[in-house]
Amino acid sequence: MACQTDTRGHQGANEGHAICCKRHSAGRNIHSRRRVTLSVGWGRMGRMSEESLPADALPEYAERVLDVAELIPPGRVMTYGDIAEWLEEGGPRQVGRVLALYGGAVPWWRVMRADGVLLPGHELDALAHYRAEGTPLKEASRASAGHLPRVDMRRARWDGGERAEGHT
Repeated sequence: MACQTDTRGHQGANEGHAICCKRHSAGRNIHSRRRVTLSVGWGRMGRMSEESLPADALPEYAERVLDVAELIPPGRVMTYGDIAEWLEEGGPRQVGRVLALYGGAVPWWRVMRADGVLLPGHELDALAHYRAEGTPLKEASRASAGHLPRVDMRRARWDGGERAEGHT
């Protein structure tokens, strides 16, 4: 069951943190409530740029994911799973979450799903980047929804080559 939230007014209030009142058993009063600050604020799902973050707000794992995204050469792509494998930590969903929260300042369009489908909601922005960088695309058939091309993963996928010096 989802927790009730109190954002003290509206979505994103309370300095970007949602407050969740959870029942806990403290002594004999099992119906008391305490406020728990959630790790990710409710309503903060949009992309963030480096300028919008306090200097110490970026988790270490997020920094590592963003560093790998910046290593991907123009015209090439990696999948969310490729980055998780490169880092030997997390998985595709964790990488996607990092990019959704913090990826606005890196070439986010170079990280994608393994099937080559463009990022939903950002298809036209991504497509403009792919065309400008010469990323190999597969033109869409007239039967496909929206007639948007996909990235040709066989030709565009970057395996990381040799790891950059100092990167672990």
